[in-house]
Amino acid sequence: MKLSLDQYKRKLRGCWIGKNVGGTLGAPFECKRGVLDVSYYTHDLSLGVLPNDDLDLQLVWLNAVEKYGKAVNSRILGEYWLSYITPNWAEYGAGKNNMRMGIVPPLSGYVNNKFRDSNGAYIRSEIWACLAPGHPDIAVKYAFEDAVVDHSHEGVYAEVFFAAIQSAAFVESDTFTLIEIGLSYLPEDCGAAKAVRMVMECYRSGLNWQEARIRLLTELPGSFGIIGMAPEQLTDEVPVGDMGWDAPSNVGITIIGWLYGEGDFGKSICIANNCGEDTDCTAATVGAIMGIIGETESIPPEWLEPIGDEIKTLCISLTDQGVRIPKTVTELTDRILKVTPIFLGSEYCDYVHSERGYTIETKEYQDLYNHPVRVNCWVYREKSDLLNQSPFMVHYDFQIFSVYLDYLSDPYVSEAQPRRFRLILDNQLFMQQWLNVKWHLPEGWTLSPGQNISVPLEQYHCNVGYTELFFELTPLALKEPRYDLIIEITSAGRPTKGLVPIVLLNVPVAAGETISAAEDRSKAPAAHMIRSII
Repeated sequence: MKLSLDQYKRKLRGCWIGKNVGGTLGAPFECKRGVLDVSYYTHDLSLGVLPNDDLDLQLVWLNAVEKYGKAVNSRILGEYWLSYITPNWAEYGAGKNNMRMGIVPPLSGYVNNKFRDSNGAYIRSEIWACLAPGHPDIAVKYAFEDAVVDHSHEGVYAEVFFAAIQSAAFVESDTFTLIEIGLSYLPEDCGAAKAVRMVMECYRSGLNWQEARIRLLTELPGSFGIIGMAPEQLTDEVPVGDMGWDAPSNVGITIIGWLYGEGDFGKSICIANNCGEDTDCTAATVGAIMGIIGETESIPPEWLEPIGDEIKTLCISLTDQGVRIPKTVTELTDRILKVTPIFLGSEYCDYVHSERGYTIETKEYQDLYNHPVRVNCWVYREKSDLLNQSPFMVHYDFQIFSVYLDYLSDPYVSEAQPRRFRLILDNQLFMQQWLNVKWHLPEGWTLSPGQNISVPLEQYHCNVGYTELFFELTPLALKEPRYDLIIEITSAGRPTKGLVPIVLLNVPVAAGETISAAEDRSKAPAAHMIRSII
């Protein structure tokens, strides 16, 4: 299938207008629990569009893509977080705090982060869908890289789910088909998938949206809606869930708005908003999806005219040089149009020397779903493999080989307490290699099976293409609060040298009690722990 430049541009603009409209509608009600009765904007319309972090962060990501193209990854996005994004609340602050200590993604999204299952990632899905229209597998890859900076598990699943839907929406318009495409990328038993299936069941069984909301928030309770309310104000009949476990219920609310709105843009965003909780996120996500499907023309003038084309920011540092922030949806759309051919590459983006510009080759309908891709007789890969990875596994790419360092647990060490690491070396060439693995350790520390070893690396043509190693590290004479280690990896006869940093924090034994238990989280075979390379 092909997506013309004209179609692509209309859907891009519809996405961002829908995002802006939904976010502006929902912003005044964020962090409120209860059934609302809102049918239109409630803020002073002379103010125009309201600023919203849901859109802000994606403007920063656009700058990263404009500089790094398809090479953008979680560590690059993490540096942009620290440089240009100002809030330190909840998961944003936890992720930034970890990165300041040298803890890199995906560890930064997991360690000491009580809000890792919350909503701050799925509000950022649109940029990846817009850069990979009709290619949900690509959108999912980058949504994962984005989400793990400050989330793990449900927070990551939520962004992956909506990135897949929004990317597919550039070429598919059926609501239930799009939902099933999104679900195909999620673990069957995750909270987000359960929430979505529950809402679809409620809709198909004839329950109204208020009844669907009650069932959703009862069976998958969150706590986002109580943040902005005093205890005596909590009169709603739904339970209060664990602090920070908010993505499943708010994903479900987004689907409530989409389904029960039944194709009516205003009705859909109002229902999402009227369910309460993270209202600016839920209404904005519904608005973006419907804007992609129906383009700007599907957004009624009464919703569009009061906010116009303007973008207002809330969370971006504009005092330090380094990012150019679009001031209008038109500018945002045009900049994405310019960078997409570089991001997708010539395989999918066909530039035609004419006034009509380029076309985008998209997936066929059946290929929009997640499905295994055959590498050889023994190895198959699919994008959902990303979500099966431990949050302690860090990926580094060194052109001719990739390295997956699995900490197996939180990045803590204690005096004389052994801890294990798993190292997966993945061949990026279709020829064998010999790799030398050398650890640079603090004085007095010991490592088994040794600090300097050589290992063969098979190729994928007739083998599995990777080598898996386990190391046991024993730290001794701990005097510093933080230790920086290096693994140096070289390929015999080649100039490439891969340097893999390890940051370990010195904590008492009691704080490190999770170390051995967390090693059990990485039970999947190594082939299923390796990320697909696009």
